[in-house]
Amino acid sequence: MPKRKVVLLGSTGSIGTSTLKVAADLPDRLEIVALAANSSVQDLAAQARETGVKHVALYDRSKEAELRAALPDDVTIHLGAEGLLEVSTLAEADMVLVAIVGTAGLQPALAAIEAGKDLAVASKEILVMAGELVMGAAERQGVNVLPVDSEHNAIFQCLNGHQGGEREVSRLILTASGGPFRQTPAEELQDVTLAQALKHPTWDMGRKITIDSSTLFNKGLEMIEARWLFGIEMERIDVIVHPQSIVHSMVEYVDGSVLAQLSNTDMCFPIQYAVTWPDRVPGGLKPLDFAKLAKLEFEAPRYDDFPALNLARRAGQQGGTLPAVYNAANEVAVDAFCDGKIGYTDIARVVAQVMDAHEVQHAGDLDTLIAADSAAREAASAICDA
Repeated sequence: MPKRKVVLLGSTGSIGTSTLKVAADLPDRLEIVALAANSSVQDLAAQARETGVKHVALYDRSKEAELRAALPDDVTIHLGAEGLLEVSTLAEADMVLVAIVGTAGLQPALAAIEAGKDLAVASKEILVMAGELVMGAAERQGVNVLPVDSEHNAIFQCLNGHQGGEREVSRLILTASGGPFRQTPAEELQDVTLAQALKHPTWDMGRKITIDSSTLFNKGLEMIEARWLFGIEMERIDVIVHPQSIVHSMVEYVDGSVLAQLSNTDMCFPIQYAVTWPDRVPGGLKPLDFAKLAKLEFEAPRYDDFPALNLARRAGQQGGTLPAVYNAANEVAVDAFCDGKIGYTDIARVVAQVMDAHEVQHAGDLDTLIAADSAAREAASAICDA
């Protein structure tokens, strides 16, 4: 298979840096041709020098001079939202990996698809907000949408090559670590601090994703994402808590058989599979030592104490603009919690209030989704500031 040429959006975040590790381990299979970051100039410049890319994008236009001074003269700088679109459609690229947190990656993702690039998705918000649009565009253009999230990548692996498709699938089962408050009594959740919420027991992730993991909003977003990635109704998407995070997700078939994907807790595993698919290639990743696994535990989620899951199921079942509202309201509420404006359990309360007040519309175009996203943010901000 020829070397895959990848544009990496969100290169300075945790997924981005893991992707660069995979690229360094597989120089014959993977070449990074462009990097993009929000505002981390020095990190972006260091990555550009290390990889030798000729294109970098920086969302923060105010730091152009600083970036120019830190880069070789032959590197082209692309700025702002337009810059993300420019690198996402580079002629020499054949894949765009979107690891931008939030909705900023949506338009670059759609642009990449329209330009005929395969899409590797690490940003849940893209498919949560616009799953119907993204998957429809990918089908029309004949390109692949490959999941990078460990859970969806696991399901993708369990489904890969199975000819029966969704007719033979009984359930998709997403595993959740349960976060740091898996056993915290319900009455103590309202007093959770930011520092406590940022102590994830398994994964090392960015602030927003870590908070979402603790509230299980992260898993709610994954439920909606799975609905679009795999064409499975929300009624057949379940969540099970698995504290060890060794089983990354499972597929239950109609005959009762369950296929699971297991690996060590290292995001390089799903990233490597996504960027080298349909092949499996050796790399520098450490396989499981089953003799050293003490135990694998599973338990039902605490739906009443962590409302994010039921809110997500409702959003996914109703569809239209409601998933975008779910996502946008949560983003605002998480920021408000981090800023000390609301309490920990208020995050779900804010999202529920915004969803209750929203008049659901058909998500037929990007403008409708963006309008719903904006309105939800305004509504959530008003609640948080009250």
